[in-house]
Amino acid sequence: MAALAAAALLTLAGPVPSHAAAAQTGPATAAAAETGCEAGTGPYQRELEAHLGRPVDGVQSPADCEAIAAFQRGHGIRPADGYAGLATHRTMVAVAAAADPNAAGRCPVRTYRVTCVDLDRQLLWVQRDRRVLFAPVPIRTGRDDQETRPGWHEVYWRSKDHVSTLYDDAPMPYAQFFDGGQALHGRPGDLYAHGGSAGCVNLSVPDAARLWDLLTEGDAVYVWGTKPGTDD
Repeated sequence: MAALAAAALLTLAGPVPSHAAAAQTGPATAAAAETGCEAGTGPYQRELEAHLGRPVDGVQSPADCEAIAAFQRGHGIRPADGYAGLATHRTMVAVAAAADPNAAGRCPVRTYRVTCVDLDRQLLWVQRDRRVLFAPVPIRTGRDDQETRPGWHEVYWRSKDHVSTLYDDAPMPYAQFFDGGQALHGRPGDLYAHGGSAGCVNLSVPDAARLWDLLTEGDAVYVWGTKPGTDD
């Protein structure tokens, strides 16, 4: 992987004599060996660089890799390998939104609890008035042609150990149904696999468990926006 990173740097710099190339790759290799971090450039490299205060050039360096790995370790992302992939990016978005997730005012402010589902940023949080009761967490919503339905809903049925009757007995722990079979629920394993759900709002199982403990039947759910990749 260190060789790939070095090759990317050389491509940006343009052709160089062979002895100069050796001089350029040597320090990078040594730095990677010191940190033990050798992941290549990820699809969300620039976003992670900006969030972590790194030089924003979109090219992985050993120092970038270690900074991203430290962020991953701090937020329980596995593997903490320094690669700027989707899971790390979605966690970064949640962390960046934590101070004021409703800064844009897209989720209606009410005197009762509202579970806010932001399809644009793939975030969920719960608020009452202007107070956040459940900090923003990353989610996975409906894929193209099976989008999570926008608008006002309410939790009408809860099933803690639910198993899907439609999708091959798929586990849906901590399911809280809010609209025509669509539910807030935990997704065991990779939260981001397959590009999206069949319409449900998927959370990590620990996040779904915490949300289960907060909500009850009759609670309001408000969904808005467009999941990236479903706007055709």
